[in-house]
Amino acid sequence: MEYGLHLAVSDPGVKPEHLMDFVRRAEELGFFCVTVPDHIVIPRNISSPYPYTLDKRYTRRHHLEQITAMAFLAGATRRIRLVASVMIAPYRHPVVVAKMLATLDFLSHGRVILGLGVGWMKEEFQLVGAPRFEDRGRVTDEYIRAFKELWTKENPAFHGTYCNFSDLAFLPKPVQKPHIPIWIGGHSDQALRRAAELGDGWHPIGAVPTVPLEPEELERRLERLAEYARAAGRNPKEIRVAFKASLFDPGTEIRAGQRRRFTGNAEQIASDVRGYQKAGVDCLILDVRTPDPAQSLERLDWLAQEVLPKV
Repeated sequence: MEYGLHLAVSDPGVKPEHLMDFVRRAEELGFFCVTVPDHIVIPRNISSPYPYTLDKRYTRRHHLEQITAMAFLAGATRRIRLVASVMIAPYRHPVVVAKMLATLDFLSHGRVILGLGVGWMKEEFQLVGAPRFEDRGRVTDEYIRAFKELWTKENPAFHGTYCNFSDLAFLPKPVQKPHIPIWIGGHSDQALRRAAELGDGWHPIGAVPTVPLEPEELERRLERLAEYARAAGRNPKEIRVAFKASLFDPGTEIRAGQRRRFTGNAEQIASDVRGYQKAGVDCLILDVRTPDPAQSLERLDWLAQEVLPKV
């Protein structure tokens, strides 16, 4: 199993040097990747329900732009992979995004991974002038096909409902072949089908109260993913599973009397890691953020030196 970490690009107190220190330390410790989330603007009034908290509210206001932050960190590192996790596909024009990511992959010597999601905040769709919120699934599928056309074809051309291009040169291509890996975010059947048909990986969030996604449930979802992959003529083993969770403070519970996943002492957390590894996770991405950058680094070191060696 490989391991990744989530970055604090949405924390209001974060500074450039904090991000560089964290990512460089993660690279020194041998972590596979760091993930960078995506919001462009945060509406002042949000009625769309946030999927990952019990009160369905999204309260963050500070947010660095995703691709810019990834490029900044690529220049500060040499080996660690940079994952858009996840990019909301409909927010940006696909030709522009394909060019930006191909450039970043070229400059970073092939270290980009594109996590893609359909999005959940209708108000942000409206503010950035994206296609209709109700069309976001179809838009995402079409944009993925457009990315692949631009990244792999000598004379790319695409004619769809939401994207059209032809008679253009698109160089340089990404370093990674056949193209930048695409991990599909989400845990719905639609997300599983998209991962099976169009993705190189499935990238769900779990171990949170609204989406516990316990190892047993994850195994059932992976069975469904395999069915979709075989129906699409693909080998399910070629689709990676990159699971994101948080390293919570001890004592946090999903419900009374039950320890929350990824809490407790080093052995308890290592046991959780083993459970997800057995269920089929290839890459486990943990969120060790705290409001104090120094404490976040301490948690990172503890994870790398005390927890993961027990796995």
